[in-house]
Amino acid sequence: MDLIPKPDQVVSAAGNLAHTVLYGGLADLRPMPRTLIDDGTLREVYHYRPAARVLEQGDPVLLVTPLAAPALCYDLRRGCSLVEHLVTEGRPTYLVEYGPVSFRDRNLGMEHWIEEVVPAAVRATSAHAGGRPVHVVGWSLGGLFTLLAAAADQELPIASVTVLGAPVDVSQVPLVAPLRPLLDVAHGPGLVTRAYRVLGGAPTPLVRWAYQLSSFQKLVTKPLAKATRYDDAEFLAQIQAVDRFTAGMTAYPGRTFGQLYHRFVKGNALVTGILDVGGREVALADVTVPVLVLAGATDGIAPVGAVKAVVPLLTGSPEVQFEIVPGGHLGMLTGRAARGSTWAVLDDWLGQWSGAGDEPVPPAPSDDAPSDAAPIGTSRRRTHGSGASRSLAP
Repeated sequence: MDLIPKPDQVVSAAGNLAHTVLYGGLADLRPMPRTLIDDGTLREVYHYRPAARVLEQGDPVLLVTPLAAPALCYDLRRGCSLVEHLVTEGRPTYLVEYGPVSFRDRNLGMEHWIEEVVPAAVRATSAHAGGRPVHVVGWSLGGLFTLLAAAADQELPIASVTVLGAPVDVSQVPLVAPLRPLLDVAHGPGLVTRAYRVLGGAPTPLVRWAYQLSSFQKLVTKPLAKATRYDDAEFLAQIQAVDRFTAGMTAYPGRTFGQLYHRFVKGNALVTGILDVGGREVALADVTVPVLVLAGATDGIAPVGAVKAVVPLLTGSPEVQFEIVPGGHLGMLTGRAARGSTWAVLDDWLGQWSGAGDEPVPPAPSDDAPSDAAPIGTSRRRTHGSGASRSLAP
């Protein structure tokens, strides 16, 4: 609002305030309808129901959530939901999430997600979509797990991989860079190691605090921003939806958190392109499918340089496309500007590497009936383009 609000701004602010008081907020938080098609240990795979009067076509898209973050990252609110966008476009859309993490899960390591959860979700998605290859889209740590899963098992029915905001060179992350020299010289189990061993992981309040700290400036200035923009319903709705997302964060299993801390934060192991997963080396050079890498221009958790570091490591991919898009860590994925930037790039990418768009997806098998789908990994009329890489920013 202006320093001296105009009459229409006063009216809008009063209306927004009344709506917030009476209805609890301005955001349309209705989730997109979905059906559970597969589950296992910390694995739930959902199929989003097609939109009314929209025919599902093309290869399916599987959204992979990062650990500790709720699946709301892909379905934040109506109008700022990647799921809603994909479903409306007629793309068969699926999601894998993990549910709450408890103390009994403390012995699960990264290999559980890389060797079991992501591969099982890809196979379930392909089978449910009639044996089509799957476009796997992973945000943040979900993107890293997706890349490593594709490298570890080249027989997975994957059409392409899209990685959003996934830091490979952790030394370039602002919150971590100043601490790494201190961590490297420490010997024996330090305070962090002892803490996660006792607690069985990184507890939810700590995870939520760390995420908020990454956007400390926004956290401090948010009350003033809300007060000065109370006439902007869209702005207030986005804040409400992001607050709900942050409140929904969960814990990290102890062993997984330990691996992330020692290998990524202290060792910056993935910058070499090779990571020990369950006792064997997995190399990003073994990814043999097209890869789209997206970095947020103002991302404080995964800055551009940290994300771009993966590009030269993907030597086995037939095409690697790198893009810089507007937004911070969550904003690049589901911010108000994402529709005209991130989602547009993703649409182009999916169109380039999908099977023929005029071929409808066969009806999905009933949840109660046995599947007679085509063998997993078969690809009907799959086409590979050769579009050149481009960048939305210098």
